[in-house]
Amino acid sequence: MDTNTEAPMLDLAPAARQVARLLDTIGADQLADPTPCPDYAVRDLLAHFVGLTAAFRDAAAKELGPTTNTDPGASRPVLGDDWRTVLPRQLDELAAAWRAPEAWEGMTQAGGVTLPADVAGQVALNELVIHGWDLARATGQPYTQDRASLDAAYEVLAPAADDPQSRGSLFGPVVRAPRDAPLLDLVIGLSGRRPDWKPGTDPS
Repeated sequence: MDTNTEAPMLDLAPAARQVARLLDTIGADQLADPTPCPDYAVRDLLAHFVGLTAAFRDAAAKELGPTTNTDPGASRPVLGDDWRTVLPRQLDELAAAWRAPEAWEGMTQAGGVTLPADVAGQVALNELVIHGWDLARATGQPYTQDRASLDAAYEVLAPAADDPQSRGSLFGPVVRAPRDAPLLDLVIGLSGRRPDWKPGTDPS
């Protein structure tokens, strides 16, 4: 029996643009500042962005290798001096790679994990949404995301909200936001972050 269904294609460009918009105003004096990710300073978060944009770009193209088979939690990422040129370019490349219908078909690999390509695309978009918020909060910038990206992130995070085993070590406990809270706050809470976080706030 043929159980194949057409893979849902999501547009990663709006979320990628929101992340790129944050980069221009980040000063060198902010690179050591804390972020909502307890173990990451701003420089570590930027380095994580460099790694994830390369990994999920190559996952879309099924170009499997060092960028896709490395566990991002295996070591602390190191930020290169060229991040101001590399990261905007890779954000564009990431969005472009997932515009190809074949990117959403079959199996691929990211973070050393083999998974369906459509799931990888959903995870990539979620990474942009959540870590974009992390970066905005850490650097004191406003942050918005388009409704389609927030809906997609919610769909990734909500099923595991009450299942600690499926959340694994990727997300902390859910921070419950009021039902009438903005969708961004609901998504951020589902990721285990406090929607009211700012530098100096206990992340728990």
